[in-house]
Amino acid sequence: MGQSDESPTTESNDAETAEETARFTATKRTFLRGSGVALGAGVLPAGASTALGTTGGESNSVARGGGGMVSSVHRQATEAGVEVLENGGNAVDAAVAVQFALNVVQPHSSGIGGGGFMLVYSAEEDEIIAIDNRERAPLGAQPDMFLNEQGEEVPFLERHTNGKAVGVPGTLKAADVAVKRFGTKELGELIEPAVELAAPDGETVTVDEFLASSIAANVEEGAFTSTAKKVFAPGGDPLEAGDELAQPDLADTLRTIRDEGIGAFYKGEIAEDIAETVQGAARYRKTGGNMTVDDLGRYNVEITRPVHVTYEGDAHDITVRTMRSPTSGGYVIGQILKLLEPFDLAQYDRRSFDVYHRMIEAFQLAFADRNEYLGDEEFVDIPWQGFLDEEYLDDRRQIIDPKEATAATREPGDPFAYQPGGQYFVSPRDVEEAQHVANASGNKGKKTGTEEPSGQTTHFTTADADGNLVSWTSTIEQLFGSGIMVPGRGFMLNNELTDFDSEPGGPNEVQPEKRPLSSTSPTIVTRDGDPFLTVGSPGGWSIIHTVSQILLNVAEFGMDIDEAVAEPRVYSATGTWVQAEGGVPDGVVDELNAAGHDVSVVESIGNVQSIRIEDDGGYVGVADKRRNGSAKSP
Repeated sequence: MGQSDESPTTESNDAETAEETARFTATKRTFLRGSGVALGAGVLPAGASTALGTTGGESNSVARGGGGMVSSVHRQATEAGVEVLENGGNAVDAAVAVQFALNVVQPHSSGIGGGGFMLVYSAEEDEIIAIDNRERAPLGAQPDMFLNEQGEEVPFLERHTNGKAVGVPGTLKAADVAVKRFGTKELGELIEPAVELAAPDGETVTVDEFLASSIAANVEEGAFTSTAKKVFAPGGDPLEAGDELAQPDLADTLRTIRDEGIGAFYKGEIAEDIAETVQGAARYRKTGGNMTVDDLGRYNVEITRPVHVTYEGDAHDITVRTMRSPTSGGYVIGQILKLLEPFDLAQYDRRSFDVYHRMIEAFQLAFADRNEYLGDEEFVDIPWQGFLDEEYLDDRRQIIDPKEATAATREPGDPFAYQPGGQYFVSPRDVEEAQHVANASGNKGKKTGTEEPSGQTTHFTTADADGNLVSWTSTIEQLFGSGIMVPGRGFMLNNELTDFDSEPGGPNEVQPEKRPLSSTSPTIVTRDGDPFLTVGSPGGWSIIHTVSQILLNVAEFGMDIDEAVAEPRVYSATGTWVQAEGGVPDGVVDELNAAGHDVSVVESIGNVQSIRIEDDGGYVGVADKRRNGSAKSP
């Protein structure tokens, strides 16, 4: 499969000071009950149903074919990938082309200023390989950098829109490494469709409803720098659905990378502009960051093996492979599935109280452990084996009352007691404090209650005629990330470092070169040893819930993949509160409330892109109708 070797003038912002520095006094927005945006859903396309229990609708939401498949959240990005497949590229080539195109058509959700996680199935090697391109904290980062002089947490809007929030980006490095390791095309060729989309004289990019609503929200909150406002709110008025989006600076940047390679971004002129923008954020934010060109030059992706867990369902026995630390997705999805496996959920109606209640309680058990113990495994000893130990899972499962909610599901267990060899490594920064945190049941330094941010990402997936697969989730964190666009370069910078805990002391505290904890969960599923399914979603914490429910729908309830994606979802992580999509029956919502769950009905949760491999080797691609995505075969 492809090649074998891996390789690894700024305009002034002074005018922004008076306009913007006074705006950043708001606290972080609460994780609102009833907010689709908070769960990675955003605004549904006009005419879309909120009762998501049926299939139908846009013809490009489900596609079938044998010569390959691309599914993404945007038609033009999908078509960029399909064009690569039609011109002889493989699944990795197509995925890289999709990623660059998404930077242009979805600049609010992903791009070269961010990072993510990528799984590749190589048919030639019959292996699934993980490419971790999560952003890292710069060398100058400190555990208390999100606290003010009084030791109090800086309000979220101010925190996520200053230079300290920006992590060293990894998306571009992942694209380069993936193509050199697995691809058949040159990186420059795969960038070209994105250049044509970004250039004023290229193919037109029309603002859709989700992008328009994202622009309007950032303008209203004052989150954009003036450079970004010139692109997305020219003349001060936010672009609206139906308007054309031209990004000439981004086109020039992509041409530079096309012609000069990624060195310009990580060590050359673009790196200098990134570092200057991050450090100079004080000119238009209250606080500048300390990222340097050296931080960018030091960055590299990690190539690892994914976490895997088996699930014996009523319809299918599957093996689920997804990312390991620093994302919590693999461990938490694995724990949720294993907690639910013995309940034989298929004996109940899929939309019954018995199913939803047990899922909700399993979600809470898993998230109590997640928030207590998980962080970047390069810095923190995480009890991943204890998480999935059968005896531990059985003990945790006994906490679930089949009839009512219980506060006990919201308390962490002690997976270290089931970890082979016990706890063997703690962060060298503060051994005593780390040991205390790992064994305490308090919440110091952790996000609690409904304070999880509404992180935004995009997921896409590709397949080719030879059976190669890619499942890639890419992000800049919030909608438009930090709100900071690199002047003259046209791309947004992430705010991923706000995924660290603001208060020091926990396993997810800020440290130099550390990767913040994520929930991102690009997944490849096998059945009887053969690839069976790819799946992933945006949505912050709800990514885990979304992917878990898709897997249960297929393996336990025997749904086709389009049915599994359309099925109504629920979400709960901490506290008694639960969110349920409108397709959950009203009577069941009443039962859940009577059992002690505090249920709010929301528009939508997550936005899945998936490919299923049929028994004859053909593909079914699905783009979730919760946004106006597109699946297409060559």
